[in-house]
Parts: sequence; structure tokens; C-alpha cells
Amino acid sequence: MEAKLSTSKRTEPSLLRKTGTKRMLQYWPIMLMMLPGLIYLAINNYLPMFGLIIAFKKLDYAKGILGSPWVGFDNFKFLFKTSDAYIITRNTLLYNGVFIIVTMLLSIAVAILLNEIQKKFMARLYQSIILLPFLISMVIVGYLGFAFFGNDQGYMNNTILPALGQEPISWYMEPQYWPYILTLVHLWKTIGFTCIIYLAAIIGIDPEYYEAATLDGANKWQQIRMITVPLIMPVIIILTLLQIGRIFYSDFGLFYQVPMNSGMLYDTTNVIDTYVFRGLLQNGDVGMSSAAGFYQSVVGFVLVLLANWSVRKFSRDNALF
Repeated sequence: MEAKLSTSKRTEPSLLRKTGTKRMLQYWPIMLMMLPGLIYLAINNYLPMFGLIIAFKKLDYAKGILGSPWVGFDNFKFLFKTSDAYIITRNTLLYNGVFIIVTMLLSIAVAILLNEIQKKFMARLYQSIILLPFLISMVIVGYLGFAFFGNDQGYMNNTILPALGQEPISWYMEPQYWPYILTLVHLWKTIGFTCIIYLAAIIGIDPEYYEAATLDGANKWQQIRMITVPLIMPVIIILTLLQIGRIFYSDFGLFYQVPMNSGMLYDTTNVIDTYVFRGLLQNGDVGMSSAAGFYQSVVGFVLVLLANWSVRKFSRDNALF
């Protein structure tokens, strides 16, 4: 009896291996289809991570990455010991915080409005119009903004302000207006893409929920509050967590191209990405730029973990992981 048990114990792992191999062979067409995506993911996302060591080196192009001398955390002083460290950190966090909240609220509202359109042709037309700004290059957006806010030929100074009896404004020399301008440009450009995601989630809701709510006498606002928002909450949480992970990253084109790199606006338009770019142009130090990217990635990763932990405390089912 003991001999039979020991034999079965010895053969069990081999049977499991054979079963696993057989199962893999069974799904080999699917795994073959996955292979190009996995190769691309490895080359594009994981192989460049080797370059993180540049953040801790004084890069010498003649010696290469591995031959360059180590400098420890000296490259990070570029971000933390500068007099502009507080300004760029404040601008990055405040802008992205406002972008996350306002974009989420307006995108959900627009998605709900689009879902109420009954005619299919008009719904597709409005979706295309709203999505169009997302497809426009930020360079073009910058020149559109210049055509709107230019001092001499701008539409605001030549048409709108005179009609309101106001004096022309030197928009590219007055920093107090740009938090509002940048926020409006960001919303105009990004709401179209985000609302399409929310719209897809809303369309997936079973219409029977709304029919039952209508029979119970619920109005549109009550249906949105009690049915639509709770059922798309997992999508809202996932998108918000992903945006929180990039809260230390900024849309470089928005903060560099739209203000036309005006030095008078640096106090309100300078963020970590634009500051590092300008520092790279002046100093040509790749190690400092790598240190900034590494710092942004680590902080973003920690923020995602903290945000996901907070979500798990209230609703484990809605957490990302």
C-alpha cells in the first residue's frame, strides 16, 4: 500500500506537467497571436527601463552608458535644490488635480447627454465633433490659441473685447489669465475622448433598470444618481486611478506650445516637464532629465498604490487590484 502511495506521489507532478503542456498546445494559436504584442511590449516598455541607470550617472557619450561615472543622487538635486522647485511642483499638482476632477465631471455629464440622443445619425455626428479636438496636434492648438489671443491680430483683442467696451489685453504677458485659459484648452481637447469611454459604459447598462425606475416614478435626475453613476463607478475609479498615477506628469504641449514659451508666464505655466526640457536645452545634461523622469514615475506609482488602497477601504470590488 505504501509503495502504491509513493508511486502515485512521484507520478503526480509529471501528470500535472503533461496536463499543463497539453493545455498550452491546445491554445497555441491564441498564444501565437499574443506573441507580436508581447514582443512589442517588451521592446517598447521594458527594454528602455535599462536606461534608468542614467539617472544615477554623469553621462559621457564617449564612454557610453555603462562606462559613464556614477554620481549617486546628484542629478536629483537639479529638481529639489533649485529656487523654482516649489513653483513647478505646485503648478504640476494643482493643474493636474483640477484637470482630473473637472474632466471627470464634465465627461460624465457629456456622455449622459449623448446617450439621451435618440437619432443615431445625430448621436454619431455629435460624438465625432466632440472627439475632433483630441485628434488635433498640440502645435496646431498653440497656433489656434495665438490666433485667438494674439496682441495685434487676435480675435479677442480685435473683436470680442472692443464689442464689450474693454481695452485690449497683452495675453502673453499677463500670467493671471493663464490658469483659466490652460484649463479651458485642456477640457476642450480631452473631454471628447474621455466621454466616449464613459458613453460606452453607459450604453452597456441594461435598459430594464431604467424601465423599472420609470415605472416607480423616478425622474431623469434620480435615474442618473441611482442607476447610471453607480453602475459606471468601476470605470470612473479605473480612469481616475490611472490619471492619479500621472499627476506628476504634465501635457508638455499644453504648457509649452499654447503659452508660446513666453518667459513672462513661467510663474503660472512652468511645470516639471517644461522645466526639465528647458534645463536640458541649457545644460545638455541627460542625467538630470532622466532623474526627473525617474522621480515622476516613482511618485506616480506610490500615488496609484495609495489611491487604490483608499478605494479598497470603501469598496473592495471597485479597486483596481
